[in-house]
Amino acid sequence: MDPRPCAACAKPLRPRAQRPDQIFCPAPECQRERKRRWQQERRKRDPDYRENEARGARQWRERHPEYWRRYREANVGYRERNRALQAQRDRNCARDRLANGDVSTTDPPIASGLYRLSLVGGGDIANGDVWVAEIRSISDP
Repeated sequence: MDPRPCAACAKPLRPRAQRPDQIFCPAPECQRERKRRWQQERRKRDPDYRENEARGARQWRERHPEYWRRYREANVGYRERNRALQAQRDRNCARDRLANGDVSTTDPPIASGLYRLSLVGGGDIANGDVWVAEIRSISDP
């Protein structure tokens, strides 16, 4: 069979006779890339596979609750890089469009009464659980 480029490293690959459709060479890095692409495709197409992976990750986190805290303490470079990247993301984002459900800017608080709540937007809000709404009084308390 004629050599072809490996789909990962582009080095010449001579497919095995048993696998004429082989596109990745046997190098460990290329096999990791083959598996990564297979998993990525599987996650896109198979909701059960996606849910099983999510469940496994959740169970692992429950068994190792201190892992990320210890990792960040032990890897200062990771922590600093993450802070720098987050600062860059914050600068790139329109800060007035971010929603924080813990903050109320109403001054004074809305009086009790009957109100009509109408959705006026929300597609550009960072948190998908938040609506931008207009509140109009229907009756006074």
